[in-house]
Amino acid sequence: MALTTGFTRLLGVRHPIVQAPMGGSAGGTLAAAVSAGGGLGMLGVGDDAWLDRELPIVADSRIWGAGFRTWAIEPGAVERVLEAGPRAVMFSFGDPSAWTGLVRDAGVLVIMQVTDFDEARQAVDLGADVIVAQGTEAGGHGARRGRSALAFVPSVVDLAGTTPVLAAGGIADGRGIAAALALGAAGVLLGTRFQATPEALVDPVITKAILDGHGADTERSAILDVARGSAWPSRYTARTLAHPHLDRWRGREDELAADPRAKQDYQDDVDRGVIPPLPVWAGEAVDLITALIPAAELVTTLAARAEEALAATRELLG
Repeated sequence: MALTTGFTRLLGVRHPIVQAPMGGSAGGTLAAAVSAGGGLGMLGVGDDAWLDRELPIVADSRIWGAGFRTWAIEPGAVERVLEAGPRAVMFSFGDPSAWTGLVRDAGVLVIMQVTDFDEARQAVDLGADVIVAQGTEAGGHGARRGRSALAFVPSVVDLAGTTPVLAAGGIADGRGIAAALALGAAGVLLGTRFQATPEALVDPVITKAILDGHGADTERSAILDVARGSAWPSRYTARTLAHPHLDRWRGREDELAADPRAKQDYQDDVDRGVIPPLPVWAGEAVDLITALIPAAELVTTLAARAEEALAATRELLG
């Protein structure tokens, strides 16, 4: 038995589960494993060296995709990914209108992640084949002033009409997938849950932090982007687990941005091992992640638990 939705029919995948194209950690091995498990594995696109290494790993998969941070797309990167034959290309965080025609002309599906209603309207106007509605519970980057998935997802579903919508944010187990489907979503996109897999390219310190983490300890802020000199647009903040530099600069963001020593202090702490190489991007559902599970197995397990959760709700109908 499998969950069949507009998304699974459109993509030709067995399960309505997509692994987020997380920058730096969603390499070819993770994406290939998720696709082998029956979901849609997504390669997070990096620089040329990253593509040289990771793109050949996933390119032989039957169905796979790739995701771009739209504000940071490098010249020629979209074309290079398209040459490798993805089933879908996803754009997040910015205006993708300069690239959607190129992707569509290549016969590849366009997925657009949206973090607010204005972005959702743009996705519909641009003819996105799939829309990802990201709630503020999500780990990593998202809208500074967004809405929770429970309220945001059904509003995007209503706007999108027949276009499949994936729910993202605060989902890490089968119950969350079942809830997303009940909201009208045609599937889910998971990030934090796939960070805790052997195939993810993350430091063991980060893996342990996710397995030990609690949703109440996550925080959405721009502080760590500023402190580490990241160029993320100010409209997007990031949800992470607790961090010493959050405690140091909370409420003093303007002072942080003006302090010429702040970035060097951050790098010094990384070099001394006081803080992990990267912030621990983690969503509010991190409490539900307690085991390191191979990605392909995780996909099938999540799908099975979602089916069980949906079957259990039938009892409410008498």
